[in-house]
Amino acid sequence: MQLKGDQLAAHLEKTLQAVYVVYGDDPLLVIEAADAIRAAARRQGFDERVVLTAIAGFNWVELHHAAGNMSLFGGRTLIDLRIPTGKPGREGSAAIQEYCERPSPDALLLVTLPGLDWTEEKAAWLKALTGAGVAVKLIPPNLAELPAWIAGRLRRQQQRAEPDGLRFIAERVEGNLLAAHQEILKLGLLYPAGDISLEQVQEAVLNVARYDLDGLREALLAGDAVRLTRTLDGLQQEGEAPPLVLWAMTEELRALAQVKIGLQENRSLDGLLKDARVWGARQSPFKRALQRIDVNQASAALAQAAGIDRMIKGAAGAGDVWDEFLRLGLSIGAR
Repeated sequence: MQLKGDQLAAHLEKTLQAVYVVYGDDPLLVIEAADAIRAAARRQGFDERVVLTAIAGFNWVELHHAAGNMSLFGGRTLIDLRIPTGKPGREGSAAIQEYCERPSPDALLLVTLPGLDWTEEKAAWLKALTGAGVAVKLIPPNLAELPAWIAGRLRRQQQRAEPDGLRFIAERVEGNLLAAHQEILKLGLLYPAGDISLEQVQEAVLNVARYDLDGLREALLAGDAVRLTRTLDGLQQEGEAPPLVLWAMTEELRALAQVKIGLQENRSLDGLLKDARVWGARQSPFKRALQRIDVNQASAALAQAAGIDRMIKGAAGAGDVWDEFLRLGLSIGAR
């Protein structure tokens, strides 16, 4: 069975399955979903808990030992299996599939994973977990959806903020849900239930934006000039190395040029995306970027990136490399 994140609470009120697998790109959503399953398991008499972390060298026999060990007090066991890499390997895959064929009646297996791409979602071990119980795929809100997500979290603590206040928080946290969660809790401590003004939000919320290269690539593909400018400024202030910034931008530009040329040759888009290593959640913004630019723009941007590379290495004229990064981003149709 497949569930969305917002369906989990209603599901847990009605029933409890023998196996749950929870995965997603944002750690806050994964933590909260796993906590909800653990709480439901406790209510149903799963008093014992065994935590297994499948890192390098993990012995997968421990999974079967955990399922077979009976509680001294006759209770049932929650097996909390964590796979930080999202890849159990051949031995782990076999162990998971074997367990799912005959789940223990006295145990509940909870597997937590990071985000998975579409190829990993087709793996036999994940299909076995889904077939034996429930898979919960957690998709974080995008930047446009984040103000509504923040508003929902504020409602949980009987607070409301103006649209400008919600947007202010969203812009400050730059998609970091853990940071947004902390700021929302802070507002609950600082102010009573009811309406919170924009001024109160601005006074309470710190600039906790997490500027990273992934955010830069997202802004580049989205053609979001405001976010691109803000992210580049944040990376510069945090001392990010210019060669790494150039690498992140060039990777996207090279992939765009490669796919655009392939489309001109009437090749399959799916095949081109696979060749360019564009997978999972990255495909949607990448496809929108393809519609916005042409081959000439992509080729010219790559030439511009080569010029920046020479500037970084001291083989070109003087200039501000961060200004050049911004010009490069704007050159592919940023709005």
